[in-house]
Amino acid sequence: FFFFLSVAPHLLTLPQSADWANTGIGKAVARDLARRGARVILACRDQQRAEAARQDIVKETGSSQVLLMQLDLGNLQSVRSFAENFLKSESRLDLLINNAGVADRGKTADSFGLNFGVNHLGHFLLTNLLLDKLKASGPSRVVTVSSITYKMGKVDFSCLTTHRDVALGNSDRDAFIKYCHSKLCNILFTYELAKRLQGSDVTCYSLEPGMVNTEISRHGTFFTQVIWTLVGLLFSIDVDSGAQTILHCSLQQGIEHLSGHFFSRCAPLMNMEPKARDDATAKKLWELSETFCGLS
Repeated sequence: FFFFLSVAPHLLTLPQSADWANTGIGKAVARDLARRGARVILACRDQQRAEAARQDIVKETGSSQVLLMQLDLGNLQSVRSFAENFLKSESRLDLLINNAGVADRGKTADSFGLNFGVNHLGHFLLTNLLLDKLKASGPSRVVTVSSITYKMGKVDFSCLTTHRDVALGNSDRDAFIKYCHSKLCNILFTYELAKRLQGSDVTCYSLEPGMVNTEISRHGTFFTQVIWTLVGLLFSIDVDSGAQTILHCSLQQGIEHLSGHFFSRCAPLMNMEPKARDDATAKKLWELSETFCGLS
């Protein structure tokens, strides 16, 4: 499971044009930011694949400020270790992009459902551990990649409390439904985070990049991979196009008043479903996530 964040040696003020730092839209975003002169840190689980991506980005951009750090979002101890190492080695953090995405069956190292644990909980813990650095570096931003599939999602607190997962079942269909639930969690996390950041110099945004043909299903069953591949071939956009809304939320000036909003096609989506703007659900999810992560 791969995660991407970007650190700049100064504020990112340049104008601008679901999935990992070393593949897909994550790599495309990293490449774009490196071209702009940002100090970019690729935070990934698979170090061999990530190093190959890092070398590609360096070769394509000529940047010497593309670094690699170990992070497994499916292991909360790995998240804590990453945050500790990052805070020791880096003087500032101007932009945090929560970009990991997994749609598969199974459990995390901490026995949470894989989709919930990686897509939401790992990002939640990491963001919280880095908040002080973000505030000290302000104006700064947190950008979280979600999906329009949130419309099929829900938050079942009874299931979360009892089973540490967003739903029951272990079929391919169940894995996809859990993915949808986790994407709703991403949006509610950003919505609540924006409230808690009021008065600070940190803003946050969630977004859907569009249907991008990436490797999100590469750890899934043969059936899952076939379905995602067919959908990708029929409906997907290329990774550079898919990166544009991430870059917009990361770099565009003048959107600070839209903190907490969900973006699609480089614009805030104003007709969100009520479940994505439910204050009580967002607050309860935050508090439960704090408990799961040992922050409360």
